[in-house]
Amino acid sequence: MNQRFPIGSCRAALLGAWLAAWLAACSSMPPAPPKPNPDPIKAAFVVLGDGGRRIARVITADVLCPSATVDGAARDMQLRAGPQILPQRPTRSEPADSKPSTFPLLVCEMTLPSAASRASVGGHTLAVPTRDPKRIVIIGDTGCRIKRSERAFQACNDPVSWPFAQIAAAAAAMKPDLVIHVGDYHYRENACPAGNPGCAGSPWGYGWDAWDADFFTPAQPLLAAAPWVVVRGNHESCNRAGQGWWRLLDPRALEPKQDCNDPANDEQGDYSEPYAIWLANDSQLIIFDSSTVGTTRLSPTDPVYRRYEPQLRRALALSAGVAHNLFVNHHPILGFATDPTHPPDGVYPGNESLQSVLAAIGGETLFPSNIDALLAGHNHLFEVVSFESAHPVQLISGNGGTWVDEPLPGTLTRGAAPAPGAIVDSVVSTTLYGFMTMEPDAGSNGGWRLQARDRYARSLTTCTLFGRKTRCIASNLQ
Repeated sequence: MNQRFPIGSCRAALLGAWLAAWLAACSSMPPAPPKPNPDPIKAAFVVLGDGGRRIARVITADVLCPSATVDGAARDMQLRAGPQILPQRPTRSEPADSKPSTFPLLVCEMTLPSAASRASVGGHTLAVPTRDPKRIVIIGDTGCRIKRSERAFQACNDPVSWPFAQIAAAAAAMKPDLVIHVGDYHYRENACPAGNPGCAGSPWGYGWDAWDADFFTPAQPLLAAAPWVVVRGNHESCNRAGQGWWRLLDPRALEPKQDCNDPANDEQGDYSEPYAIWLANDSQLIIFDSSTVGTTRLSPTDPVYRRYEPQLRRALALSAGVAHNLFVNHHPILGFATDPTHPPDGVYPGNESLQSVLAAIGGETLFPSNIDALLAGHNHLFEVVSFESAHPVQLISGNGGTWVDEPLPGTLTRGAAPAPGAIVDSVVSTTLYGFMTMEPDAGSNGGWRLQARDRYARSLTTCTLFGRKTRCIASNLQ
């Protein structure tokens, strides 16, 4: 006798048999590996401080500072700053905006022994300094500019319009021994306007999220490639991104009342002592904090003059006994910038505030004769100004990512001078995005070979610097 089963029952029986077989097969399979925890370390790098002191620094989401491994031995890192939510400093670009400065991470550090040759932390290799750097990358003014008061909304989401990440990767690929950043790391001061796709979604304000987007994430390959000399720019003054500057980058100890958290203490937080870092070939860097300087001449009774005068004396004294010195600060003391109010050949002179203090110390040439060159950013271009008079050469590397300036006029107005008594011999410049490299010149003792490079690290021009004289061969400048 034939027995009939409903179709639904057949399907149920087949499904049950298939499920039983599948479960039996799965029971013999090894369990899936757990998903790895995300890396708590957001940045790991080395900055150089007074006398070349090597400071390993880590920014981490962990609850404790990690241990570093130095030449195979474990070493504890110390807490520099813990998580903190700070009242927003009044931004110069839009006082009506209100957003607290949130720093949710630990900042940890340790001083590397001078003899250390290898170091790492949490799987991140730290760039241990060499005693004799052969290739130096110089970069500045790197952040993406979002500033409502100027209607300046750079397309941070477009690597063509904001190429800092591309520049950092190209510079890292050159395997430098040292990186010098001449200031202005942070530019995202306001919210991106609604409907603007170029900067849509960008963090803003002065907390970690804006610092990370503007600097730490795009700079990652270059932070890993070499130790850094960090110079403070005007964007890192106390009434702007000074809180992040002191917490995250400055090589000095983080001291109470010098952290830019309380406006009542800005008289301390806006200034810091100069220091020197040895290079090679009887050469050194002298680092000077000019973050809060203005542009006009200062009276000796001005409070800013009274702060800068003793600091500049100490900075110049650091050059004693060293044959070749490079004075490094953010504001070009003897450089030019285009003056758009006087086209087509108008230019702004150098920084008259610093000139007024330096002239009272060193006379018309401003600097001792063993300070060969001045290295700065602030003007958003590459520039080399050399002089017939006995002034040091001015080098500017401020084309690292933020909107570039208008090009300098092809011919300067007759008699144009960046400072009284400074007679210009030549000016070489470009507003193409990029960076500068500096290497010891094999043909001279104490000389340097300088190259302006574009965003792909292609050479734009080559200059030689020896003493206070330069010679440049312009090849692909625009």
